[in-house]
Amino acid sequence: MLREAEAFWVRAPGVGEIRRARLPEVGPSDVLVRTLHSGVSRGTESIVFAGRVPSTEYTRMRAPFQEGEFPAPVKYGYLSVGVVECGPAHLKGRTVFCLYPHQTAYVVPAEAVTVIPDGVPAERAVLAGTVETAVNALWDAAPLVGDRVAVIGAGMVGCCVARLLARFPAVEVTLVDIDPQRAATARALGVGFAGPHDAPGERDLVIHASASAPGLQLALDLLRPEGTVLDLSWYGDTPVSLRLGGAFHASRLAVRSSQVGLVSPARRSSRTTGDRLSLALDLLRDDAFDAVLTGPTPFRSLPQLMTSFATGGAPGGCHTISYDGDSPCSA
Repeated sequence: MLREAEAFWVRAPGVGEIRRARLPEVGPSDVLVRTLHSGVSRGTESIVFAGRVPSTEYTRMRAPFQEGEFPAPVKYGYLSVGVVECGPAHLKGRTVFCLYPHQTAYVVPAEAVTVIPDGVPAERAVLAGTVETAVNALWDAAPLVGDRVAVIGAGMVGCCVARLLARFPAVEVTLVDIDPQRAATARALGVGFAGPHDAPGERDLVIHASASAPGLQLALDLLRPEGTVLDLSWYGDTPVSLRLGGAFHASRLAVRSSQVGLVSPARRSSRTTGDRLSLALDLLRDDAFDAVLTGPTPFRSLPQLMTSFATGGAPGGCHTISYDGDSPCSA
């Protein structure tokens, strides 16, 4: 018998709604997951919500279990944690992570879920996809012992990168953000903090995650000669302008991109995406990552929350969504 759930959809650019969703039968190699928490990836999901995905990126930007098409209507998201209510015996009752949109329950192939290890709270586990992005970025960046590193942008990606860097031997990490209140988050993550005007220069490496042209320009300005900016930002359809007439050429500065769609070339021959996700979940045993979380907001308030994000009126970090309700699995 088909079961029903509720899902968040972008009905039109800037307009969200909750829709009923029909769940398929659970096959022998499927699982039915009852959602406990999901996380809003503020930067990407705000661009999707506003209908600002460039038409050239419609295919590349598809989420694994997306429904609908860009710009709208579309069901989008990829940070979901829940309990397996029905499925293979070794998974039933386990708390799992899945790259699924915001929905109260869903049926997916069993191989699409990853069991959350002991010591990782379910709410913190929504960061798995973000820490996975940070792991991939540091495989790309390859920081060295003793490096001086700035991370620009204290959102969820920048904060997760900063926390991982804080665990590197003798690496000096400064988190840079325009919001002085993010200094408390930096302290919780075990790194330094600076505003754009007092950020230290002569950095060996700058990780850029502010998704803004001024942030990317600052990243270049903070480098030592022959230093590198690793850009993790996604700008959607927003043009980015840089001043390259100064030290860019004379100092042989470099700007590289990084994204999580493929395993970094530095590890592609020896790690799978599953290996990378398992590593990210294991790293989330670290209590410091709780500083990256905001919320929770009830699932049914998600349309209003996304409107607040679009207008800059909601807090940064990874905002968690909470779910209530009975098990959708029949006896």
